Amino acid sequence: MQHVAIISKPQKPELVTLLPELIYFLKERGFEAHLDETSAAYVKEHGMLRESMAGCCPSLVIVLGGDGTLLSAARAFAKTDTPILSANLGSLGFLTEVPLSEIYKTFDAWQEGSCSVDQRSMMHAELWRDGKVYQAWDALNDVVISKGAIARMGDYSIQIGGQSVARFRADGMIVATPTGSTAYSLAANGPIVMGSVDAMVVTPICPHLLTLRPIVTPADTEICISVVGIADQTFLTVDGQEAVELKLSDEVHCRRSQYSVRLIRLGEHGLFNVLRSKLKWGER
Repeated sequence: MQHVAIISKPQKPELVTLLPELIYFLKERGFEAHLDETSAAYVKEHGMLRESMAGCCPSLVIVLGGDGTLLSAARAFAKTDTPILSANLGSLGFLTEVPLSEIYKTFDAWQEGSCSVDQRSMMHAELWRDGKVYQAWDALNDVVISKGAIARMGDYSIQIGGQSVARFRADGMIVATPTGSTAYSLAANGPIVMGSVDAMVVTPICPHLLTLRPIVTPADTEICISVVGIADQTFLTVDGQEAVELKLSDEVHCRRSQYSVRLIRLGEHGLFNVLRSKLKWGER
């Protein structure tokens, strides 16, 4: 029997009905469902830690939630080649394009090999402290350096490809993948980059320098952001979900990861369809 991992968003009452139906649907097709702890709570069973689910070697990951739930699943399965089918239970849903009504149809299309698969590159980020790697991550969306509760700017220095770019004051910095270009970077006035483009985006957050603008770099270029001055507390956040407090002289190094994420699509919904439907492009 093959395995399917199911990862769900909390506090979604519709999953109380949907999950038993989905588990039965999978069983009828010869698949055993492995549930994360959130999914298991809906059906009153014992679940698995997301971080350990890759050890079951599932053929597919089904995500029931929004983009945040998908980002968590992507990091949990980053070192595998397991495809992810994500059904949108969130609000915007830039990544979770498959409507809940099409989840069974999309699964059948995946089994038949008739669905499309998007290959999304990830970013490898390292926090250097005292001359060595203190912590490292692989992110699908972005890494963000931002200040804490006190409204004071920090001082940062940035290098791209070993070349000094600038030293400046700002509320923070965002380094995003093309996938993450429609997340926090977009809200900070960054560009929208199509997922197939091999690039990364460096976006300042409210810089105290009117001429400083977002920069699009080749994905194989290393980006280094140095913390020159700290305003109260400053944090490095990965995909909006994992955070570590930064110290003076810390460095954040970002480059393209060796891993990627495979997202299953039923049809060619596409980025621009999402922009039209979610951000109301073209409406008056």
